[in-house]
Amino acid sequence: MQDDWILDVLADLRAFATANHLPRTAEQLDDAALIALAEMSAQRERIVGRPHENRAASGTDLGKAGSG
Repeated sequence: MQDDWILDVLADLRAFATANHLPRTAEQLDDAALIALAEMSAQRERIVGRPHENRAASGTDLGKAGSG
């Protein structure tokens, strides 16, 4: 996962905010980390899903192989 560095940066910033009594900033950084994680997950799903979509579009139906 090449984009995980951003989660590390956000965690470091959150730790700094917490240590320096900036609770709202820390909370916003938590939200930012969750959003980043969700976006990266969705992006990976789209990338992983592409080969399957291409096979489906080829017209090959393996579900009927061997029947008939």
